Parts: sequence; structure tokens; C-alpha cells
Amino acid sequence: MVTIGAVVAGLISASIVGGYLAGVEVEGDKPRLAQVLAPALIMGVMSWGMWRARYWAVLGFQLLLVFLIFSAVFGLAVQVSSVAQFAVTFGLLVVAGGFFFFMVKAMARIQMPSRD
Repeated sequence: MVTIGAVVAGLISASIVGGYLAGVEVEGDKPRLAQVLAPALIMGVMSWGMWRARYWAVLGFQLLLVFLIFSAVFGLAVQVSSVAQFAVTFGLLVVAGGFFFFMVKAMARIQMPSRD
């Protein structure tokens, strides 16, 4: 599961940079370079760390998943206005929750001492 998380983080990083290079606008304006490089760099480093099975990278990815889970729960409770919106938000909640659950098990394996 950590490998899948590493690939997802790498794809997010690449999509941030790709969107900027493609000229995507946010609320009608092109974002500044620092607004693009900071999250792309964080996700890229997190991807590298998870690929190398580093505990800190998995923990950071789980933190992002917790924010995503809270946002999805808040969206379900307050902002859902259509069935399609409910389905997509609930799907996001299920995927992020599943990812979080399996990452906990992976973190336990990462921090276990090796047998000599």
C-alpha cells in the first residue's frame, strides 16, 4: 500500500507542475510559481520517501488523508446538494478511509526492528 501511496503522491506532484505548465488558471488568475512549487515539492519528496519506505513520509501522507477525510465528512454533512455530489464525496471518503486504514498497518511494519 505504501508503494501505491508513493505513486499517487508522485502523480499529484506531476499533475501540479503539468497544470501550471499548461497554463491552468485558478479563479481567473495564473498562480505564482511559489504557489505551485511548494505543494509539488512536498508531494514529490513525500513520494520519494514512501518509495524508500520512510516512516515520516507515510505519516505525512496519512496527515493529508486525515484532512481529506475531514473535508469529505464536512462536505457530506453540510454542502451536498445533489445525488451526484453525494456519490462523489462518499466515494472520496471511502477511498481515503481505506488508504488510511491500510497505511496504519504499513507503518507498523516499517517501524518494526529487523531480526538479526
